Amino acid sequence: MQCVELNPAGNFDPWEQEKIDELLHQEITQSLSDRLVFENESVKLWELRLAPRQRIPFRKHNTNYGWVCTTGGLALTRYGNGKIDMVKLDSGDTEYFEYRGKNYINDLENIGEDPIVINILEYKETKLDNKLQFCN
Repeated sequence: MQCVELNPAGNFDPWEQEKIDELLHQEITQSLSDRLVFENESVKLWELRLAPRQRIPFRKHNTNYGWVCTTGGLALTRYGNGKIDMVKLDSGDTEYFEYRGKNYINDLENIGEDPIVINILEYKETKLDNKLQFCN
């Protein structure tokens, strides 16, 4: 994954007014995608598919999760603090984030010519989070 900052945090001058309005006046969902594939007491598995020029609205991240991009692609992401990044994804790129309780906000827009598919594994907070766990 390669990331290029297009706009620094704190500067909303180049933002489109509709994106600012969405960020300030619309309810921001906490789901990581629109398609929940699997859920149990410990995890949620989401699939995020973006066709060319498709955008997923702003999301509030307040859980720990990891993702893998299965296709590659070119995306634009806007953050709640004004920062804008262009991201080049390769098939197999992965990341892990610890955002539990942080209310991190961003959107994601496919600005490339091919669909982008990302699988996201969200870790639920459980009673065992602070205990050592052993597996047989």
